[in-house]
Amino acid sequence: MMNTHSHLNADTAIRPFRIEIPQSDIDDLKDRLARTRWSGEMPGVGWSRGVPVNYLKELAEYWRNDYDWREHEAKLNEYPQFTTTIDGQTIHFLHVKSPESDATPLMLIHGWPGSIVEFMDVIGPLSNPRAYGGDPAGAFHLVIPSIPGFGFSMPLTEPGWTVGRIAGAFVQLMARLGYARYGVHGGDTGSFVAPVMGQRAPDHLIGVHVNSLLTFPNGDEGEMDELSEEDRNRYAMMEGFNDGYLQIQSLRPQTLAYGLHDSPVGQLAWIVEKFKELTEPEEGLPEDSIDRDRMLTNVSLYWFNGTAGSSAQIYYESKHDYAAWEPKERGTVPTGVLLSLSHDITVRRFAERDHHIVHWSEFEQGGHFFAMEQPALFTQDVREFFRKL
Repeated sequence: MMNTHSHLNADTAIRPFRIEIPQSDIDDLKDRLARTRWSGEMPGVGWSRGVPVNYLKELAEYWRNDYDWREHEAKLNEYPQFTTTIDGQTIHFLHVKSPESDATPLMLIHGWPGSIVEFMDVIGPLSNPRAYGGDPAGAFHLVIPSIPGFGFSMPLTEPGWTVGRIAGAFVQLMARLGYARYGVHGGDTGSFVAPVMGQRAPDHLIGVHVNSLLTFPNGDEGEMDELSEEDRNRYAMMEGFNDGYLQIQSLRPQTLAYGLHDSPVGQLAWIVEKFKELTEPEEGLPEDSIDRDRMLTNVSLYWFNGTAGSSAQIYYESKHDYAAWEPKERGTVPTGVLLSLSHDITVRRFAERDHHIVHWSEFEQGGHFFAMEQPALFTQDVREFFRKL
């Protein structure tokens, strides 16, 4: 009897967690970077065919010689972190309680190729507005999980970790932490997971806030005729968006994994290209939008945890999860949409068809990685949305 009981305890236990990457792993990374076998490139093509070799060489050299993992590991470890097991899967998360006792619980969900690192600059202002010159009434208790297959939510225990299953696990996580009513924000992958949490647990969700929301036509007759010019333009951008990484990760994640898992420069190029394309301004370098060390901390999490293949699985699952593409009841939970005018391709008419939208904001500044690129605007928009509720 005792054995069964202890097993149940172990299974639902919340265990404190610290990031402690072995020094041998850091030394191995530097050794591999020093021994990179560099590819040549054609003259004069710039970024048009991928990441230019001179840019990548300089960035890899900086990663090897100047970037200090231990400094950034210590910064991450300033926040309380935990792991727990849900549905057979290790879930890692930050849990940052606000000093304001009546703060609203809020989950923040990252996407690919992001991580918990995306939210580093908004944790303080959202959890402790008083210390940042904000209104203490707009304070949040923050839960920031690593999606299964990402970061320290590893390894994936089996196939089938679809958006719906992740949403179910995150609803369980909030219940396990004792939060009966809470909000959720999601960007990229998170913008798929957060609304499904609202569908699964409408009685527990106060509101759903998203950026980088994707919206699709459902085949209704005449649905394209009524689109505004902005919506038509965004739909055309979405139709034309058929990037190579999308095809590979949704069809051959395992084959891709060998190269990225074995070569830190391969992993670096794969992620940095996305930071170049999806940040604002697009014509600038990623470092023009995001601190270089912050970006390398994000890449380092992928490298040290070996998650090139596991993080790509969500694309495979989403492409092959036919139930997810079937029409659903319109969401009932109040929803807020933050739109990057330069990068988001959310069609408002489709969004309003699928979600109970009560808040819509558009920003000239900031791209796909909005919380990283414009933390102050992100914080302001999240506060405004939840204040309405």
